[in-house]
Amino acid sequence: MIPFDDAHRAVHYPPDRRLRIWIRPSALVILIVLVLVPLLLAWTQAALFGMPYIAPSSASIEGALSGPHGFPVWIRWTHFFNMFFLFMLMRSGLSILMDHPRLYLNDNCTPGSEWLRFTPLKVPTDKVWTAKQDARYLSPIVSTPGYRHTVGIARAWHFITVYGFVFTGFFFVCGLLTSDQWMRLVPTSTTVFVDAWNTFVHYANFHFPPEPNGFYGYNALQQLAYFATVFVMAPLSIMTGMAMSPALVNRWPRYAKLFGGRQCARSIHFLMLVGFACFVVVHVTLIAMTGLRRNMNHIVLGVDDMQWTGLVLGLIGIAVVVLSWVAAHYISWYFPRGLQHAERTITEPVRLITLDSLIPQQTYTRDQISPHFWPNGNIPIREDWKQMEANGFKDFRLKVGGLVENPVELSLDDMRALEEEETITMHHCIQGWSGIAEWRGLSLRKLIEHVKPKPGAHVLAFYSFGNSLYGGTYYDTQNMENAMKPQAMLAFDMNGAPLTGVYGAPLRLRVENQLGYKMVKWIERIEFVESIELLGKGEGGSNEDDEYFDLIPNI
Repeated sequence: MIPFDDAHRAVHYPPDRRLRIWIRPSALVILIVLVLVPLLLAWTQAALFGMPYIAPSSASIEGALSGPHGFPVWIRWTHFFNMFFLFMLMRSGLSILMDHPRLYLNDNCTPGSEWLRFTPLKVPTDKVWTAKQDARYLSPIVSTPGYRHTVGIARAWHFITVYGFVFTGFFFVCGLLTSDQWMRLVPTSTTVFVDAWNTFVHYANFHFPPEPNGFYGYNALQQLAYFATVFVMAPLSIMTGMAMSPALVNRWPRYAKLFGGRQCARSIHFLMLVGFACFVVVHVTLIAMTGLRRNMNHIVLGVDDMQWTGLVLGLIGIAVVVLSWVAAHYISWYFPRGLQHAERTITEPVRLITLDSLIPQQTYTRDQISPHFWPNGNIPIREDWKQMEANGFKDFRLKVGGLVENPVELSLDDMRALEEEETITMHHCIQGWSGIAEWRGLSLRKLIEHVKPKPGAHVLAFYSFGNSLYGGTYYDTQNMENAMKPQAMLAFDMNGAPLTGVYGAPLRLRVENQLGYKMVKWIERIEFVESIELLGKGEGGSNEDDEYFDLIPNI
């Protein structure tokens, strides 16, 4: 176990480490039907008519004049790298999931409406229960990096390796389409579905169908499975991941609706993970049962014989993948800052020219406002904040200074007089939950125009009355470009009423192209500065400093 101090131990290694899977009964019934109905049909067919005949596929006949023969080196290496990146994505994805271990089919994320959860805890109704408290522990044996509240590090691994996964997949598909290897995966006749069903009947009745030599081709069921994995599941995983981007969804809201909404996309994203896991289990099982040495020689050496070399090298390759999990765990906990910087170097340039350049414009209607909006963060314990809360923040003054020509102190009434703005938007939390709320406040653009930043001012720092996770004042930053975008505001009202203490009174930030942790609550003051390096640990915010979050989280 990593040697934490008391503050970190309380967060990362809680005494309650129970993991329990609960699925809504209706969802469980659907799952059982999807599994049992095909099996019952296959058993009935075999019992009444015997095992169906399976005609040999011309593409899988050894020595055929046409079609693929063997596995060229580019297939063998992409097979290895795909395994490497896929497992890292799955392991880091599980850690991300555990930060909000509930899956929904609605964007409101109301407790009790989830169809699947990985926690034994029900959200209490007699006290404030934050989304951070709801996060669960997951062992580093099955996830990267494991433990609790590690979503920043998990996201670093996820976004670094997704580039490798996408590049490997693109290279593989290009290779398929420029060679005869596409014939292995792409069906050319509708009879493949009949043949695939007949093959399934054999498997379902624990009877091996006539197995083609995989060096030359696959049976119909294998072909459909590989086709679905490469051309359906992988693209769907990527597209549903993008549907969880606040920048993308708030610019093109119809994109998320293609999948039923943000939370449906998140659920589909998880189901694709399950699909990949099931594929790997079945794939490896059939490789072992239909001739392990010969099959390993096919994909490792590109030869069709029974020598032991392919199996030995294949096992070494698997060991390398497993050792990469150990190395990732070690790096995560002993060199997290280097990992954070590596992820920023790799991903931030692409985000800046793509997602970060999008202009938020999505709005919702009042009847879409969420009945429950998850609270988060540490409610201030400072006496001055408590006293101001008691008198409705009449004595509150927002201090705006730093590199500005017109430093000001503004009351809530002063801000209302400057120019009120109202919008109904969806909040996207880094943990995975979402919620729709109405916000009224002072446009950041209007505030910036009022205080007149000096030429060297490039960053706005927002300081909170509340504390960060491990103590000290919570703060975060926005660059000038994002602060000037539409819908960016200092909100003092939520859902037609003044902000409450739970949700960030007297002020909370709204910047709708980013994840929620950038939207500081309980704002005390704002400072215009030249660079994030001048603040805190120089990473751009409390979560960036202490939990290694992204600086510009557009996804």
